Amino acid sequence: MTAARGTDGVLVDRYGRVARDLRVSLTDKCNLRCTYCMPAEGLPWLAGPQLLSDDEIVRLVRVAVERLGVTEVRFTGGEPLIRPGVVGIVAAVAALTPRPRISLTTNGLGLDRLAPALRAAGLDRVNVSLDTLDAARFARLTRRDRLADVLAGLAGAAAAGLTPVKINSVLMRGVNDDEAPALLRFALAHGYELRFIEQMPLDAQHGWDRAAMVTADEILATLRAGTDPPTGAGARVEADPHTGAGLPRTGFDLTPDPAERGAAPAETWLVDGGPARVGVIGSVTRPFCGDCDRTRLTADGQVRACLFATEESDLRGALRAGADDDELARRWRAAMWGKRAGHGIDDPTFLQPARPMSAIGG
Repeated sequence: MTAARGTDGVLVDRYGRVARDLRVSLTDKCNLRCTYCMPAEGLPWLAGPQLLSDDEIVRLVRVAVERLGVTEVRFTGGEPLIRPGVVGIVAAVAALTPRPRISLTTNGLGLDRLAPALRAAGLDRVNVSLDTLDAARFARLTRRDRLADVLAGLAGAAAAGLTPVKINSVLMRGVNDDEAPALLRFALAHGYELRFIEQMPLDAQHGWDRAAMVTADEILATLRAGTDPPTGAGARVEADPHTGAGLPRTGFDLTPDPAERGAAPAETWLVDGGPARVGVIGSVTRPFCGDCDRTRLTADGQVRACLFATEESDLRGALRAGADDDELARRWRAAMWGKRAGHGIDDPTFLQPARPMSAIGG
């Protein structure tokens, strides 16, 4: 069977997986400097001509939606909200037929200001990265004193109707691994959906250490254990409206979510019987490669079949050379046909991608 046979209209690989979820990086730049992502001085950013223009992004997304069966589009970065044309890009994608579901992953800075315009443009929901509720710790982790702005962004997204608002949290051993229960209490208090993500080898410094990674099993054990309540078991006191502090500090009862997981990266559990849920994305210890339905487009127009791929396929060059939509679709299908069976992090021959997460897009 060749890449051209039986693949018209979808992004299928040789293992039968069909990519219907497109992650589009709008920029490699970011206005935070998270220690587990990049050095304090930042990175050599892509030059302007290397980046896809707004029109080029929309055209490639249109090809993916109209010709390749993509039904979900998520905009990422770097930090997508610093892209000047982000609202217009969202509006153009929302106008496609069939209309895809549209989401965005952000660090939350400026989200309170942009949320109403993004919602009006057609954005359906957001994921906001938040690894700590402690302002001093946030400043150390991100090298920016901006926790209050992230919390304002979360509240602004909820007020604008970008729901469900999801929080992405990465726990690191000896850094913030003591905050899992507090983060969940905060999410429950505000109606947000929390997702813990195992730290992955995608840092610019190539300093990822598996021993420092907090595993999915450890996260779940910590949530179930919780911490002792300050005034006796089962104590109920009024919750702080901003942090959720004051909610019962006993452990959480977590039961497997009966809902079908499908290709979702997060395994979810009902919290204290539901309906609230918490998720864990065990990319390293509980890989979900067999059900992966994602394809990725970098800010400079490269197709990546996997987050951990070491190869890319250039669509920007073909697009700027005058390729028509059929040719762009053909190249995209060929790129996805070569997708590997899994990310191979546990393989002794595993090589971390040369590009860091900020340049790939989440």
